[in-house]
Amino acid sequence: MSGKLVCFGEMLVRLTAPHGEMLLQTPQLSAHIGGAEANVAICIARLGGKAAMATVLPDNPLGRAARDELRRHGVDVGAVSFATGRMGLYFLTPGAVTRPSEILYDRASSAFAETVDAGLCIAALEEADYLHVSGISPAVSAKAGVASLEAVNAAVERGVAVSFDGNYRSSLWAARGETGAPILRRLLSIATIAFVDERDIALVLGERFADRDAACAAAFSAFPKLQRIASTTRTTRAVDAFSLGATLHACDGVVSSQPLELANVVDRIGGGDAFAGGLLFGLMCGWDDSDALDFALHTSAAKHGQIGDASHASEAQIRALMTSGGKDVRR
Repeated sequence: MSGKLVCFGEMLVRLTAPHGEMLLQTPQLSAHIGGAEANVAICIARLGGKAAMATVLPDNPLGRAARDELRRHGVDVGAVSFATGRMGLYFLTPGAVTRPSEILYDRASSAFAETVDAGLCIAALEEADYLHVSGISPAVSAKAGVASLEAVNAAVERGVAVSFDGNYRSSLWAARGETGAPILRRLLSIATIAFVDERDIALVLGERFADRDAACAAAFSAFPKLQRIASTTRTTRAVDAFSLGATLHACDGVVSSQPLELANVVDRIGGGDAFAGGLLFGLMCGWDDSDALDFALHTSAAKHGQIGDASHASEAQIRALMTSGGKDVRR
């Protein structure tokens, strides 16, 4: 893989209650660095690709720890800048038995939300194959939304393909008294590949669809630049058990991957980002859609067996999972 992926978005510190406990039931929280776009950058770098992160971090120990986490995984941090302000946080209460996992955001007025502009991202687009953005940034603040649009327009001007992950965060939009549909529609209209499903498409187009095939057909008709739509399908067996499948729609057809049964899941957060990272890695390597989709699904599956937001698996480890199923001890 000779190209590069640039990811643009906010990084967060995740604080997680111990398994089986409610938030602050006991005074213990584990900390992990995360953020949807950063998760994709780390995934790509760990797989062996080239990835850069463009973001604004607070000029304090938390911000520097986030930058150093990117460095640790081989992500280019040349487009990471620092500003006065706070680090965005989120709190995770893991689910158990019949109680679902719950996320509480504390990211209002973060350094990213208050000071970000597109310039730091635009400077990183040289030699990039893809710019990856998500629907989270415009939900964080109006300023971040403007920066996201400027960044994707700059990417198009430079011949860089745009990857867009819907990542709809209803609680963030509700806090602003909006649905976010207008700006998400604009971002989707510029994208070459989109990680969205029928619910996302229904939101941005303002209509209902009978199924995913109909929704994707409508999206391709509405957005001529769009070439691929990738989605996962999750059937919940229990809080820690899922059937996970995936589809990749193109203008001329659709491919799908055989669903994987995931039992004893330790952490599903970031599974969608691992899927996006795996698929983008495959496409940047020149694989066909079917091979890239199968690799992406297994990358997501591997993330479900790892604590933390971002996938740390290598390409060799994903290949081993695809052939052995991951059940044997490797010696």
